[in-house]
Amino acid sequence: MSRNTIPSGMFWSPGDGQPSGWREGVRAEVDGHGRIEGIVPVAEGGRFHRHTRSRIVVPGIANLHSHAFQRAMAGMAERQTRGRQDAEADSFWTWRETMYHFAARLGPDTLYAVAAQLYAEMLEAGYTTVCEFHYLHHAPDGRPYSDPAAMSQALVAAARDTGIRMTLLPVLYMSAGFDGAELGERQRRFGHDIDAYLHLIDCLCEDAGDMLHVGCALHSLRAVPAEAMRTVLAALPPAMPVHIHIAEQVAEVEDCVALRGARPVQWLLDNAEVDARWTLVHATHLDAAEVAGIARSGATVAICPTTEANLGDGLFPLREFLDAGGRWGIGSDSHISVSPVEELRWLEYGQRLVTRRRNIAVAADTPSVGETLLRGVAASAASSSGHAIGTLEAGQVADAVVLDSAAPQLAGAGAEDLLDRWIFSGNRNLVDEVHVGGQRVVAGGHHRDREAIAARYRDALAALMPD
Repeated sequence: MSRNTIPSGMFWSPGDGQPSGWREGVRAEVDGHGRIEGIVPVAEGGRFHRHTRSRIVVPGIANLHSHAFQRAMAGMAERQTRGRQDAEADSFWTWRETMYHFAARLGPDTLYAVAAQLYAEMLEAGYTTVCEFHYLHHAPDGRPYSDPAAMSQALVAAARDTGIRMTLLPVLYMSAGFDGAELGERQRRFGHDIDAYLHLIDCLCEDAGDMLHVGCALHSLRAVPAEAMRTVLAALPPAMPVHIHIAEQVAEVEDCVALRGARPVQWLLDNAEVDARWTLVHATHLDAAEVAGIARSGATVAICPTTEANLGDGLFPLREFLDAGGRWGIGSDSHISVSPVEELRWLEYGQRLVTRRRNIAVAADTPSVGETLLRGVAASAASSSGHAIGTLEAGQVADAVVLDSAAPQLAGAGAEDLLDRWIFSGNRNLVDEVHVGGQRVVAGGHHRDREAIAARYRDALAALMPD
């Protein structure tokens, strides 16, 4: 017998076999493990009618790249530190100095408070799964806590308490550059040797279950020596997700060419068995061969448009990647914004600005930009996270977003334009309810524990920034 349901209404899912993706007058029945048993009619169905006030239900969205602690420093790096004519004018590398300074202040308790605030915000925005790329492992002086997994467990607790589904990706970080330089003083709390890192993964896997999966994150090619990468990959379970920062910065590409004789993505494709369990984060600076190579491999690219714009990274070659059949998803990364709508909108807008054309992210059978974007994030969600997510159909987890059908932005919308209206109609959050594993965690646009989480966050920030 079903123990729960996702409320009845208009359901959109890219994998349900309907030509438009929409089904009217249905509900999702959910079993005791939080999975969909079936999508069943609740009344005689019919076509989608304009002016309907029916509930609008779409799959929850996966956030493929998160550094939770950075939410607390959003907006703190927007003051010029170098002159405009300075050869080292403000860039990712100067932003990183601010980040290091902030990261040194956090411990398990403050990390928990920051992560809980972030995850509540994610849920309110329509993210139902987070892939947490976690490298803040040790105490600020680099010494492990008495429980070496203390910082990881703070993130797990924040995800559990807020109700978001998590893929925890503990990061291997071993060197300061392609030349193998030792970690700097402010990087020491990030570091592990191979044995300690694999032990951490083993310990975290003991807590894995329906709501928590554990994967592997290689910080970057510059931070993981080639032989260490091979050793770690050989030791992992064959289906474990693997994520890596790659080709985010031009300087990174140039250093890799100088010291490894190849561009970063090409080197990785040549030296690892990159397949569908891999997620390449950013992959901003690619040549045509790398675009084709990633697409052939089946790997996902996690694109983080608001962070990449905030840091001045560059634009991912989206149209070329779509033409090659590549898989992609989105992440909020540094959390300068916590909104899948804004990530998707600016993914498209960046392409429009550089090409001076409109409606770039479309497919031959999907002329709608909004639908193409949502199909893209759905298609990569399961392989990148390891969870059965991305669609609303039997056997998948019951993670769903209910939009506010009474919102003026959706007035008069029909099946052909409703998703476009959601993505491109402004900045009001149109999420009304969010269900994770069949449990409602957001109602009326508010997380169930919003006030208590925010109070704890404010106290944590007061402790982190007394000056």
